[in-house]
Amino acid sequence: VQLQASGGGLVQPGGSLRLSCTASGSISSINNMGWYRQAPGKQRGLVARISSSGSTNYADSVKGRFTISRDDARNTVYLQMNVLKPEDTGVYYCNADGREDGFRPFGSWGQGTLVTVSR
Repeated sequence: VQLQASGGGLVQPGGSLRLSCTASGSISSINNMGWYRQAPGKQRGLVARISSSGSTNYADSVKGRFTISRDDARNTVYLQMNVLKPEDTGVYYCNADGREDGFRPFGSWGQGTLVTVSR
């Protein structure tokens, strides 16, 4: 299963961006989908995650500003990022887990998309 992320770019503080990530391959079902961020010189950490039932959890630093959603018909997860701050800068990676056709479990990462928040 492959994940393709898009939507990153350069934005000024206070601005907005929407990230998208689409899963492709022999997918039977997708359980959790999420976004992780790796800032320069730091470890990758969870930004937001959404389960197959729609329950969500967010890093404290993004609560109230970011919204994660998914479109199961398109095997796609979105991250709407509002009121962006310079500390939101980093490479954003999407992640998904589930089962392929034949019910083999999978866990996949996207290639990462760079978000830069700066004047």
